[in-house]
Amino acid sequence: QLLFLPGALGNRQFWEPASSEISHPAERVFAAYPGFRGAPPNPAISNFEDLLNSIVFQIVRPTALIAQSMGGVIAIEVALRRPDLITHLVLVATSGGLDTVALGAVDWRQEFRQYNSDLPNWFESYSSDLTSELKNIEVPVLLIWGDCDPLSPVAIGEALVSHFPHANLQVIPGGEHD
Repeated sequence: QLLFLPGALGNRQFWEPASSEISHPAERVFAAYPGFRGAPPNPAISNFEDLLNSIVFQIVRPTALIAQSMGGVIAIEVALRRPDLITHLVLVATSGGLDTVALGAVDWRQEFRQYNSDLPNWFESYSSDLTSELKNIEVPVLLIWGDCDPLSPVAIGEALVSHFPHANLQVIPGGEHD
């Protein structure tokens, strides 16, 4: 299956246009984050770890994870927990669990909270450093970055490509965060 993970807004429809361009027979699944745009809250999911566990639980067959922004952090965490079923990672403009501000990124969290106070704070409060664990992800990783993204500049993609054993970085001229 192809599991599409949206960014911090939880917009399930984010990946639909790109998904329609993929000519692969695998089932397409678009993750929803409970309590985020268009998805009803789930009392069993009240923090990032609960969300992560719910996504891990959904993976019961070989799966390629395709993720944008904070969805990429989820994808990496899932790949670390289910290496037996994750076949590929496609990560677009993610933090990848790195210290992004040190790599030149704008800290988006305060502004995000200001304009999205109705959403759970799970993504803003996430702060794990996954750098030392990235070498354990043995599947092919495609990193896609825009060279005009202030939230996740190309330096983050360059740092990530150096940590994954099997990664390739593609930079989109003029590309922004979305």
